[in-house]
Amino acid sequence: MEKMSVPSREKSTESSGDHVTEENTDDGSNAEEIVEKGIPAKQQQSIESAFSSVLPYDKKAKRHSDITNAIAYCPAKDMLPINTVENEGFKQLIKVLDPRYQLPGLKHFSQTALPKLYRERREAVEKELQTVSFFATTSDMWSSRTSEPYLSLTAHYIDQDWNLKSKCLQTAYLPDDHTGEVIALGLSEALASWGLSEDKQVCITTDSGTNIVKATSLNNWTRLQCFGHRLHSAIEKAGKDKRVERAVAVCKRVVAAFSFSCKKKRELAAAQEELHLPQHKLVTESPTRWGSRQKMVGRVLEQHKAISQVLSADKKTRHLVPSWQDLDVLESVHVALNPLLEFTDSLSGECYVSVSYLKPMLHLFRTQILKPSEDETQLTKDLKMTVMTYLDEKYNHQITNELLDVATLVDVVQYINAEHVDAIKMRAVSEMLGQIEHPSTSAGTEETEDGGAAAVLPTQKKQRKSLGSFFKKSHPTSTGLTEKETVEKELEKYLLAPDADSEMDPLEWWKINDRSFPRVSCLAKRYLCIPATSSPSERVFSTGANIVTCHRAALKPEAVDRLVFLSHNL
Repeated sequence: MEKMSVPSREKSTESSGDHVTEENTDDGSNAEEIVEKGIPAKQQQSIESAFSSVLPYDKKAKRHSDITNAIAYCPAKDMLPINTVENEGFKQLIKVLDPRYQLPGLKHFSQTALPKLYRERREAVEKELQTVSFFATTSDMWSSRTSEPYLSLTAHYIDQDWNLKSKCLQTAYLPDDHTGEVIALGLSEALASWGLSEDKQVCITTDSGTNIVKATSLNNWTRLQCFGHRLHSAIEKAGKDKRVERAVAVCKRVVAAFSFSCKKKRELAAAQEELHLPQHKLVTESPTRWGSRQKMVGRVLEQHKAISQVLSADKKTRHLVPSWQDLDVLESVHVALNPLLEFTDSLSGECYVSVSYLKPMLHLFRTQILKPSEDETQLTKDLKMTVMTYLDEKYNHQITNELLDVATLVDVVQYINAEHVDAIKMRAVSEMLGQIEHPSTSAGTEETEDGGAAAVLPTQKKQRKSLGSFFKKSHPTSTGLTEKETVEKELEKYLLAPDADSEMDPLEWWKINDRSFPRVSCLAKRYLCIPATSSPSERVFSTGANIVTCHRAALKPEAVDRLVFLSHNL
């Protein structure tokens, strides 16, 4: 029996040696190739660096602070619950993104990180507000999900680069009775807490609530009525017609029938496809927003064939089918009021100039949008006339007109009634001379017949004159003109400037031309910052509702104020 030949250890070693030699040869050639190409060879990681790559960050390290600040920014900006940091999914996300980072607990974010972020952002906003020459405000009241009352205040101004800025200053808890005196004190204290002088406040835009109107009157603040609320009241008044009330009630019942039935929704979708109608859902009315009612009416008119088909197929809902009389009334309402939707949305913005469009828009309503035509139904004519009469009544106050006229004048697209040009120019010259003599001004209000405070142009605050001021007015300038003549000449030059495109942002125009008209540009900064509606304050309500939810109903008022502020101003 032959012995099996077993390779000797020496041979095996030799073979291994040969193999190793080949590998070394390959590695050597690769190394030479790397050197020739100028690519540095990979070096072995040291033990110290290997440990440092897996050890947690020092809590004082910049990387750890940056990640913590970013995590605090996320719930503050996006209105997320702070306990998100304790969720398992969030922890896993952070662990995958950076295993060396150790996530602090909920207490750190709620008591340290977020208050620190609030202090830093508040200081930045305060610093920015101190450089503002003039500002306008909006204010309103709302109740949270837990029925806690809050008073919101927003500030609006034009900065040095002609950008319109909007800041949410506070959402103050107001547990006392909401009398005019209490609100007046709350608003005054709010401005004082931000170091804002009431003399720099040009105007406050609010709704027509009796208490807020009285508050602005007690503070002697200029108040501009919110156009959105005025239009809502006008349409509510027009809707008092019994025919309209019946037709709208039919609409509500129809929408309710589909809202609470999945089967009806499926049948409606099938009917829409069969009748080649848009696959749109019905709209539910919100009592506080007239636009939602108009959208509801428009959608019912659009889908009435599909609605009738579905409701008629079920004997329990046949009585809900709108009659031809109801459809005629709804059509008349739609023709009269639907064009107003777009204007309301356009005037509700806070990132662009809106106040200077009020007068032109009312003129457009009067001459085109709400002007009755012969081919319209009598109901449509009546609705248009009711709305226009109401708006004319509320915006026909002399002092309100003066405010809006000056705001329209400093808009580069000047829609000014030719009959009023001279009076508006005189008012503008007086304003500019007043700015030169008294940079700080205060404002007052006058009571209207309906108890509301009408907007008043700021009146000059009486100051003690120096001896030199008695000679200032009559002393000629280097061009041989008095101060008043110089102002008048600049205003005439501005009025004779080429007309700008109606689509052009007035702030962009002023950014280019402010040095050519230094006095008029100062007037523009003063008035173009005024919001035409109180929508900025109402947006604070929406933010508050997203913060004080059923899962966060125990938030303290100071925490609500802090979180609303951060969400709006970060």
